[in-house]
Amino acid sequence: MKYTEVRDFIIEKLVDELAPDLTYHSIDHTLDVLNAAGNLAELEKISTHDRIILETAALFHDSGMLTAYIGHEEAGVDIVRKYLPDFGYKKQDIDIISDMIITTKLPQSATTYLEKILCDADLDYLGREDFFMIAHQLRYEWNILNIRHTTLREWYELQIMFLENHHFFTPSARKLRNEKKEDNLKQVKELVCFMK
Repeated sequence: MKYTEVRDFIIEKLVDELAPDLTYHSIDHTLDVLNAAGNLAELEKISTHDRIILETAALFHDSGMLTAYIGHEEAGVDIVRKYLPDFGYKKQDIDIISDMIITTKLPQSATTYLEKILCDADLDYLGREDFFMIAHQLRYEWNILNIRHTTLREWYELQIMFLENHHFFTPSARKLRNEKKEDNLKQVKELVCFMK
């Protein structure tokens, strides 16, 4: 597997071809998920091979945004199947990566260990200081692309529902992010109270 080459290839493709209106599903999000996946891989002490699979899936998990918004996970699988063989990825690894990408579709449906790490990396920001900034990038993206218009209060109510129903899969993500996620939820609830 030529991981370095495939990483450089997909990053360049995303930088060049992603629509500028994608304020959340941008190259910054992909690199953020890649970084979070790497951190969790280290904490979970996974093998070198599994880390390459994980980081490849992180790089491609939203690549489907190049061709589709709704159903971008499936479109991402098409991209994976088109390009990864050229970089020496075996069919078995491509199948694993494809399944990992599909499990990031909300609500997340991770069952394997690597799927769980990728899903945790994808929503790592829920338990971080930059939660509000990143969440508003998604709200802006939805509004500008006419995906779903929300008032600020409606948006915060959606965030409450999402945070209350979300759970991190891996012990490392729970240890790293649960406390701040609960704090973020508390802050969102306080904001909604002030809006009444």
